[in-house]
Amino acid sequence: MKRALQRNLLTLFLILGTTFTIAAQQVDSDQWSATDGLGRGVRTYSDAGDKREKFVAMFYWTWHQGKDDTTTTVKNITEIVRKHPEAMKDYNHPAWGKAKPGFFYWEQPLLGYYKTTDPWVLRKHAEMLADAKVDVVFFDCTNGSLTWIESYEALMKTWDQAQKEGVNVPKIAFMLPFGPAPHSLVSLRQLYRDVYKPGRYQNLWFIWKGKPGIMAYPDNLTDSEEDKEIANFFTFRPGQPDYVDGPKRKDHWAWLENYPQKGYVPQPDGTFEQVAVGVAQNAAPETNGHCSAFNLPGSQGRDFSFRNGFDPRVDGYLYGWNFQEQWDRAFEIDPELVFVTGWNEYIAGQWLPKDGWTGDPFSFVDQFDWKRSRDIEPNKGWGDKGDSYYLQLVDNVRKFKGMSPPAKISAPKTIKIGKPGQWDDVAPSYNHYKGNTFHRDHPGRNNTYYTNNTGRNDIVKAKVARDQEFLYFYVECAEPLTSRKERNWMMLFIDIDRDKSTGWNGYDYIINRQSPTSKEVIVEKNVGNRWEWEEVKRERYIVAGNRLEIKVNRATVGVKGKSLDFEFKWNDNMQENGNIMDFYVNGDTAPGGRFNFVYSESAK
Repeated sequence: MKRALQRNLLTLFLILGTTFTIAAQQVDSDQWSATDGLGRGVRTYSDAGDKREKFVAMFYWTWHQGKDDTTTTVKNITEIVRKHPEAMKDYNHPAWGKAKPGFFYWEQPLLGYYKTTDPWVLRKHAEMLADAKVDVVFFDCTNGSLTWIESYEALMKTWDQAQKEGVNVPKIAFMLPFGPAPHSLVSLRQLYRDVYKPGRYQNLWFIWKGKPGIMAYPDNLTDSEEDKEIANFFTFRPGQPDYVDGPKRKDHWAWLENYPQKGYVPQPDGTFEQVAVGVAQNAAPETNGHCSAFNLPGSQGRDFSFRNGFDPRVDGYLYGWNFQEQWDRAFEIDPELVFVTGWNEYIAGQWLPKDGWTGDPFSFVDQFDWKRSRDIEPNKGWGDKGDSYYLQLVDNVRKFKGMSPPAKISAPKTIKIGKPGQWDDVAPSYNHYKGNTFHRDHPGRNNTYYTNNTGRNDIVKAKVARDQEFLYFYVECAEPLTSRKERNWMMLFIDIDRDKSTGWNGYDYIINRQSPTSKEVIVEKNVGNRWEWEEVKRERYIVAGNRLEIKVNRATVGVKGKSLDFEFKWNDNMQENGNIMDFYVNGDTAPGGRFNFVYSESAK
């Protein structure tokens, strides 16, 4: 009776003392490790070196919005051609549908055929781009005078909140049409009146050379008072549309170019302000490398390299020869800013020769299929390799921008689990994002509708301690933990040897795959490098309010008497057991996606 009372008082103390005071924390993905489905690890501090004053921009599409015909399904080019290869020779094939010209996805994004008004998706994007250390996104407003107001409003609202909750969200900017056309001036004035002049979401503005940056032409601004304000308000960097010619004016910026890319805005010291890096280029031999349909023979897809030709592997599109060649060129130029194309375009129109394109019998211009597309955002079609380009981006950004040095771990310490104050002097603190477990309830494109209610325990902090006999694991959530009896509750994944050839995606041990008892968690070891596990031992744990602490004998995880160098992650409420891509989608994962926290005694 006395012990039960003590436990209840301890729980109340922890709840009152911490649960309702969880604040936004600094999160630094430089401290994380990751290995993609091809076995490629992202570089570490020892490879990247110290941080440099460099910037990365990402082309971003907000045009996934508006009213759709909810009686029709989304059309996926890859799926259509797989089922009906003959359709590529027939514009009127039933598989393309009745609407002409049709608009198609080259593949399904990992988060579904979403709209860019969906806060759940926008929050996921904010975290993924922040983890990749992207500094700014440029919205594609190059078509007519469309600025996709509904989407940028939703994004600014969502990213503003994410920033308050500790996410270093990219800043925002706009790319307007490739020339001083009348509709470009319409967009410029509309954005100035709606966003910039009233100072809305100023915390999200991309500032370049002391002013808000915009990729737009100022040439047709008039002598009106408003236009004079606009001319003085922005740093203008007009977009150069061509892939071959290079800059035609001193203030041009590129968005996509063939290798070897040019440097843009030369500086007095011989350096350059900007260079474009693309995943692929919709250019082909028959157009001499200029913009063309992606379905033309010889198009410069993901598997293309000017130096090496086409990747001969069947799955060569996964390895990013084109993307890497473009990054290699960027490293040679070493500009202030790299502009990456792109994140989430996904849609392609199906155009006829009468529309000005040369594909036979039709053209898919900006996107086409797995090889000939240029989105980095993870997709569903590639299975457990759907994030390959995302992690290739992370790797190259780390090289370009440099990294923070690894955090040092504190001295060995014996932890009395459940006792207040035990963890206060334990370092490092593995922080993660607060506020990302809200639920999804939003229409997607056409007849799709998405709900996701898997957000449950909001993981915000983790720590590890050790002594000669035990490892101690600590995890903290934003609110009191839910019942231990719930499925896939607060699972701890451990890659004890940092060897991705052992274990499930490298994870050798898992704790809480099976629900714990009132006093013990179940530690399981991986079997056969698949999602198969066998019980090794049961170990002590305690839950107090929003905290979970676990005490594990070193021998249980095979590190008795050994120096520690392991990776780990926490996950709550995984839905697709055995699918590593689930870490991007369901419940809460710290750190997100394939990233892992690293605990290494060599970092002392």
